[in-house]
Amino acid sequence: MSDKKTPRAANRFSAQSNRVGLAKKRLISLALAISAGLLFIAACTPDNHQVPIADEQVAPSEQVQSDIEDKIVNSYARVASQQSHLCPKLVQKEIDNTVIERKAEIMINNSCDYFLYPKVGENIAVSLNNNKIEALLITPKTYNFANGDYEVKSYDKHVIRLAYNGAGYKPEHFSYDVTIAIKE
Repeated sequence: MSDKKTPRAANRFSAQSNRVGLAKKRLISLALAISAGLLFIAACTPDNHQVPIADEQVAPSEQVQSDIEDKIVNSYARVASQQSHLCPKLVQKEIDNTVIERKAEIMINNSCDYFLYPKVGENIAVSLNNNKIEALLITPKTYNFANGDYEVKSYDKHVIRLAYNGAGYKPEHFSYDVTIAIKE
């Protein structure tokens, strides 16, 4: 056999390896074209239209999260309103009654918060039986009830804070009476 002629089996092997090589080249070029296309689409797509993957958790917005926290605090305050020594408390006026009276409340910490949801246009007045306690409105606006009644300007949660303001040491269980009047 001469160098110019290769056996028939060798030609067959050479032809098969060319087909495999050609198929590999086509697959590589197809993969490159697809990835280039996907890269181009991703680069041209605005970020605000991205769809979260099913397994990803979408983080709640800060407003939703604060609403959830507020509902938890209000639930605790509703339960605490039945106890004299727990704070904060959710207080509500009864139908056809404009006065909320809480007798023999016990302040364990230096303050106790009372949550209230009055209507727009109502006036809130707070009176206490002890001059060592200061009554302040802290939410939605800061107001000192020593200056008189507060007129409600928005339907929001109003937080009235009763704080110990005595010159001496506060007893561990400080007892007081509070009256919250809501007038139209």
